[in-house]
Amino acid sequence: MTAPDTGALARHLVDLIQVQGPIPVSVYMAEALGHPKYGYYMTREPFGREGDFITAPEVSQMFGELVGVWCVDIWQRMGSPARFHLIELGPGRGTLMVDLVRTLGAMPGAVDAAEIHFVETSPRLKDQQRATLERGGVGNAHWHERLADVPEGPAIVIANEFFDALPIRQYVHTREGWCERLVDLNPEDSSFQFVVAARPTLGADILAPNILGAPEGSVAETCPAGQALIADIADRINENDGAALIIDYGTAQSAAGDSLQAVRGHQYIPVLGAPGAADITAHVDFAALARSAGAEGVATHGPVEQGAFLKSLGIELRATALQQQATSDQASDLSTALDRLTTPNQMGQLFKVLALTRNDQLPPAGFDA
Repeated sequence: MTAPDTGALARHLVDLIQVQGPIPVSVYMAEALGHPKYGYYMTREPFGREGDFITAPEVSQMFGELVGVWCVDIWQRMGSPARFHLIELGPGRGTLMVDLVRTLGAMPGAVDAAEIHFVETSPRLKDQQRATLERGGVGNAHWHERLADVPEGPAIVIANEFFDALPIRQYVHTREGWCERLVDLNPEDSSFQFVVAARPTLGADILAPNILGAPEGSVAETCPAGQALIADIADRINENDGAALIIDYGTAQSAAGDSLQAVRGHQYIPVLGAPGAADITAHVDFAALARSAGAEGVATHGPVEQGAFLKSLGIELRATALQQQATSDQASDLSTALDRLTTPNQMGQLFKVLALTRNDQLPPAGFDA
């Protein structure tokens, strides 16, 4: 595969701004990540050491296995239906699903009941996912562009590091009020720069009450796409039965702050520096997601920290069991992976876990009653 022309997306964005004027951060982010020809996820290798970042399923098989334990618990709470949709949003290279399905195979009937559905927009990632599933001996998979395209029916929805890549809108608290942050062209060299709209925007009325009174100069973020998606997931649970598990990095409570960031080659770079050639994400506001889901009538559980969630599901016991069958080097790698997934100074605290279930269900595994 030839290297993508990283300047092509920049030229596209320049043309867009010259025609439309300054664009919202959400438009910049959506184009940079998802443009059908030049977007980051369409042209780059995001995952692994050779990519730009490493996700939890790539750190260790234990992560996907423990998510599989959670799915088995949910399936049993659903009455062990003979057929259910196992849906993963943004499945990366498919690693999590292979490890998850291996765990389902230990529970009689579970793996045969699961019909796998991937929601993925990138053709090149779809090819990687097919190859990963084939190597892992996993079949019965279907691909969709949108969650709405997945057939109705009982479902378990998994979203690991998915919501952080959904486009956000940013607002700056000025003397005039909350004004939207936009992306414009620097008149001197046509590079991209942030500017602030001259007038307050009506969109700011969706900010959480504790953010509205933040000091002047504060930045607030909203994710309309994430809130709409979580509402759709909640509707699916209400109408068809099932549950959802959202794992991502972010905050448990809504708060002011600029969390927009770009990563390339495992290093942070300026957000506007390399559109289409770097991953752009923002911290997930779990409180906002829970409010949107709760408004649809489902029960929300958490968020809890990823470290606590994995430990409550038995990751330490799983690590010990794997180490007993491992070489000394493998055992050391397992200890390193366990620390990375669970300790507060790595992924254990920054990453949060939120679950959605029917309103008449008790808290699922990994969440305190």
